[in-house]
Amino acid sequence: MKAKDFLYLVLLTAGSLFVHGYHPGAEDAEIYVPGIKVLINPLLYPFGREFFISQTRMTLFPNLVAASVRFSHLPFDLAIFLWHVLSIFLLLLGCLQLSRLLFSDERASWAGVTLLAALLTLPVTGTALYIVDQYLNPRALALFASIFATSAVLQRKYLHVALWLLFAAVIHPLMAVFMASWIFFLVVVRRFQFQAIPAFSLLPLGIFFTYPSPAYRELVQRYSDFFVLRWPWYEWLGIFGPLLILYGLSRLAQKQGQCDLDTVCRAVIPFGLFYFLVAVIFSISDRLIGLTRFQPLRSLQIVYTLLVVIGGGFLGKWLMKNRVWPWLVLCGAVSAGMFIAARQLFPASPQIEWPGVVTRNDWLQAFAWIKSNTPTDAFFALNPAYMHIPGEDYQGFRVHAERSRLADNVKDAGAASLFPGLPLAEHLKEQLDAQRGWANYELADFERLRKQYGVTWVLLDQKKDSKLDCPYANATLRVCRLP
Repeated sequence: MKAKDFLYLVLLTAGSLFVHGYHPGAEDAEIYVPGIKVLINPLLYPFGREFFISQTRMTLFPNLVAASVRFSHLPFDLAIFLWHVLSIFLLLLGCLQLSRLLFSDERASWAGVTLLAALLTLPVTGTALYIVDQYLNPRALALFASIFATSAVLQRKYLHVALWLLFAAVIHPLMAVFMASWIFFLVVVRRFQFQAIPAFSLLPLGIFFTYPSPAYRELVQRYSDFFVLRWPWYEWLGIFGPLLILYGLSRLAQKQGQCDLDTVCRAVIPFGLFYFLVAVIFSISDRLIGLTRFQPLRSLQIVYTLLVVIGGGFLGKWLMKNRVWPWLVLCGAVSAGMFIAARQLFPASPQIEWPGVVTRNDWLQAFAWIKSNTPTDAFFALNPAYMHIPGEDYQGFRVHAERSRLADNVKDAGAASLFPGLPLAEHLKEQLDAQRGWANYELADFERLRKQYGVTWVLLDQKKDSKLDCPYANATLRVCRLP
């Protein structure tokens, strides 16, 4: 890689970080980050660890990050920040390499990469995914591996393809299945120059069936994104719209004699249709409800990434014939829109939560106090829907406070929905039932939680009169010790 390319990619990475933000403890980080922290300090989370261990034990991602913290001796927050930045940089690097294989025009290659940097948090229709999240997530690492593997297929470097597949498999097994499927379609289209591949082609789905319990069946019904037939009509546009656009771009590539570009565009179409059919089949029969957790349409993450890179390449080539400013204006407008969307999503948190800096967010300040002033084995109860409270900004308690808590109705519920073969749904239902009516809890209710589960601390709304010893309080919250 040339020094100029490296500099441009560093600048794009920094720009994307500013546009999309960084929130290390938000959303799914409540699952992944505790899985890393418990490897570094096994004394953490003595209660409730099954809600994140069940997911993180299926990947070496936590082990890899934990090992880097041990060997580098970097502060944990700084280490995961650098991992996040590296994942963005590598994705952009992979897309630049792919763009140069697809486009002979250097401006077109950089245009696709630049547009992707501006659209990293573009939602993938109906799947509750972004192309890249605002926090460290193994999906981002698996995605850049998919892009590098795509380039390797076009260059016929099949050993490299196998190594990238292996890397993705140990980082995020489900995304590796999608990656393997994508590579299958790409290889077949490239080798045989098919205009289309039947969507019923046999692929290694890597799935197994477990007949779910009643508690699991009740839980999974909450997740409409698991069932494509429940999606609103406009979400379906997000499935077929990109495929139609890529079909049009493949025709344009054919006219211009760009064979590799035509091949990639045509391969995406059966890949997307295949997983759409799989998603429909899983949604039709109640007997297959245990398979919906695999969310086949999360494969669209690859489709959207390729759409942005390829579409950006064509658009940039058209706009930047002899001038750069029209493209800069377009990317600036897109970036501004994404920045505004990011601020609306995390309005009570800074755009970038820098490592080691405690923000003015009352929830994060309370979590930081808990981490520094309560015993490692402290066991908390708090509003099970705390992540949805305005001003909380989807920040994870376990990530920031590093303490055990009773199950919540957001991330723990999501984790339980993925494992019908484990008693997570039963544990979740039991703990949520015990916390029912949280807003009206009195001292006797808190004492019941202590007797039933061993809860020793609670995090309460500042307005609630609990008659408890509360050594910490701010404008929003109080941290109280149970007698």
